[in-house]
Amino acid sequence: MEEQVSKTEFRNAMARVCAPVNVITTNGPAGRGGFTATAMCSVTDEPPTLLVCMNGRSAQCGVFLENHRFCVNVLADDHQELAGYFAGRQADMAARYAAAEWVDMPSGSQALAGAMVSFDCRLTEARLVGTHHIFIGQVIGIRARADGNALLYFDRNYINVPTQVGSFGG
Repeated sequence: MEEQVSKTEFRNAMARVCAPVNVITTNGPAGRGGFTATAMCSVTDEPPTLLVCMNGRSAQCGVFLENHRFCVNVLADDHQELAGYFAGRQADMAARYAAAEWVDMPSGSQALAGAMVSFDCRLTEARLVGTHHIFIGQVIGIRARADGNALLYFDRNYINVPTQVGSFGG
């Protein structure tokens, strides 16, 4: 008989996985929404596709599902306070957006003006697995900056990562 991994064991193990900090935004017929997520990764490059995970108990799930679009904003090291706002420290959505400068993307979602990179996505599939929705989106636009330092999350803390000259892919 296989032993079960507890929720606490799993959460503690996942805390040891270093991840980029992202603010996921949406704007459309259901209104504007946004949340902070570390669960984001690429799926395929043909077509360019990525996924994000969102807690199914979030009141914003309906907004994302109805809008059928989202924008992944990969945060820079100076966005730590903004990450906290979109993680729930600021409940009012208008106040969250008022804390930064935004740029309209082709889908209608808004990109964070100073993000390391923003991926404008059309929602192609949503699947509920356990407690979380997996949103799969085809990337229809990209906005990036050439400078800045990344913001990561590791061991339940934010970490600033300096950019390396001549880094992978550069």
